[in-house]
Order: sequence, then C-alpha cells, then structure tokens
Amino acid sequence: MTTTSHVGGAETGRTTREVLDQYNEAFRLHDPAFLDDLIADDCIIEDTGPAPDGLLREGGQACLARWSELAGNRDLEFTPETAEIHGELAVQPWMLRWGDGENDRVRGVNLIRIRNGRIVEARGYVKA
Repeated sequence: MTTTSHVGGAETGRTTREVLDQYNEAFRLHDPAFLDDLIADDCIIEDTGPAPDGLLREGGQACLARWSELAGNRDLEFTPETAEIHGELAVQPWMLRWGDGENDRVRGVNLIRIRNGRIVEARGYVKA
C-alpha cells in the first residue's frame, strides 16, 4: 500500500513497507535520525512495560523522544524478523538482546499503524 506524505511542502509517496524499513534501520543502526520524518503529530505508543499494561505515550514529540532513546542505546541489539503488512498495519516481530547471556534477550512484536506516510500508533508486546 502506498501512502501519501507531505514532507517539506512536497508530496511524496511512501509505502507502509518503506516506513517500516526506515523505522527498523533507526534501531538496527542506532541512528535516531532515521525517525525524524516518520512520526505523526498525533502518534501514540503503548510500550511493552511496565506490566501489566505498558506505558502510554501520546503526541509526536513524546513518541520521537522515546524511540530516539531506545534507538540510540548501543547496549541494545534490535533484530527485526520478517514482518507482515496488512494495508496500514505492520506486524513486526523482533528480538531484543541486552547482553551476552542466553537469557539476556526477549522476543516480541510491534503492531504499527501507518497513515499518510507516518506512524500514528504502535503497540508493543513481549513473550514472558
């Protein structure tokens, strides 16, 4: 699915897959700059923690700050797995590693909704 995005006054077409790939690169390469034009002003994030419901962040600036913090953390190794795209919804499984031990990792999934070339909603879940 192609979505239309207005970036710097110019109209560009960006697919859900392209937005997701750029989002994943921010975390994989530890470069929050990849996130700069991906997040809608009305974006919401539901984090994986704290249990039981996760923390809700509202607004583009709050979402950008949270994701920038995570993407820039070089102590975390984010590995996206094969995602499924269903129109505006991306189902993105992943593994997150924070050490060398066998148990220093967790698997999870993000449900990411993309409209008009921007992320408007992301809900994260982990295996416990």
